[in-house]
Amino acid sequence: MANDLTINNGSRKLVYREYLIPFILVTSLFFLWGFAHGCLDVLNKHFQELLHMSKAKSAFVQFVFYGGYFLMAIPAGFLMQKFGYKRGILFGLLLFACGAFLMLPATLTQTFGSFLICLFIIACGLTCLETAANPYTTVLGPPEFGERRINFSQSFNGLGWIAGPLVGGMLIFSGGGNSNKFSSIALPYMLIGSLVLIVAAMFWRISLPEIKEESHASHGAMTEAEAKLKDLLKHPHFVLAVIAQFLYVAAQTGVNSFFINYVTEEIPSLTNQQAAQILGFGGMGLFWLGRFTGSTIFMRLMKPNRLLALYAFMNVITMGLVVAGLGWVSVVALFSTYFFMSLMFPTIFALGIKGMGPLTKKASSFLVMSIVGGAILPVFMGWIADVSSMALGFLMPLACFAYIVFFGIKGYKVTRTV
Repeated sequence: MANDLTINNGSRKLVYREYLIPFILVTSLFFLWGFAHGCLDVLNKHFQELLHMSKAKSAFVQFVFYGGYFLMAIPAGFLMQKFGYKRGILFGLLLFACGAFLMLPATLTQTFGSFLICLFIIACGLTCLETAANPYTTVLGPPEFGERRINFSQSFNGLGWIAGPLVGGMLIFSGGGNSNKFSSIALPYMLIGSLVLIVAAMFWRISLPEIKEESHASHGAMTEAEAKLKDLLKHPHFVLAVIAQFLYVAAQTGVNSFFINYVTEEIPSLTNQQAAQILGFGGMGLFWLGRFTGSTIFMRLMKPNRLLALYAFMNVITMGLVVAGLGWVSVVALFSTYFFMSLMFPTIFALGIKGMGPLTKKASSFLVMSIVGGAILPVFMGWIADVSSMALGFLMPLACFAYIVFFGIKGYKVTRTV
């Protein structure tokens, strides 16, 4: 049967043949939400200039966006459990498109709050997509390749992160000719909203198999319906993964949010659009390269947890150079950080749900909910930048990466308490 996950120990295929088309479609989702996240970083700097607001206040863009992840994650997990992955994905895509198209009337009201509402709706849609797509990729082939599959899919997320700042920066920062200074904000969102509807139509037409995660002996005869939230706490590696994911997304969002600020302050001769291009080609280009090489090359040579610890340690070093404020040396260190951040989210995710059996969907929703870290850290980084310097604000992601070193060395180990 196509829906049975019968494992052939002799198979070296990354994806089961019968799941190839679903895998391709699900992988396309990673690009879509990567684009949305990439545009967010351009908006942060744009609102500072349009509305003359502080860095801490502009960080409410991230606060509302990632707050949407926090509020929607558990409902999204229950949605997947009750209606399955396909309906959950379709619902998420429609929410995503709705929020994107609402950006047009938001440019007419011209208030910060109206844009935040749109971003919140988009975030709720993305939460459904991430809650479904991340665990879905891990079960579409041999379980020993789960980390590689999710990293491969996430490499397309990296392409979206490249396109977001480039397209967003080009359309948003160069849209000053209109009497409505907010009008350029709608352009990239109209583009991505249309693309999202096309992808939703493809999902509607194509049969998507409903995967039932394997039950492991440690769970007894527990089914998905019988799985309780308290059972998640019996898995220390999962709890530590939630903390690691919270801190990783906090660090990544902090770096993204103030990348343009840091670069233009450290190298005053650079414009916002040039800084956005460095973010797109340099930072996000390395981000994509890191995910692609991680899934296709390095994870063949090194265990995922060890690679995670090594990359996190390298980012502790790069953040130290950023805090030091050494001009171009620090700028190069800042966008080099993206290469080492690249595989952190999918690897932490895959290690966190490993061995969770019927608890996988609930575990997935909590790991997605931990993205709320991205709502919190940028506000504090912005506050530090306002009262001290932007460089000192990067001490916070440095501390986050230090914890991920610990998780990759020890915290990932699958254990279960009684």
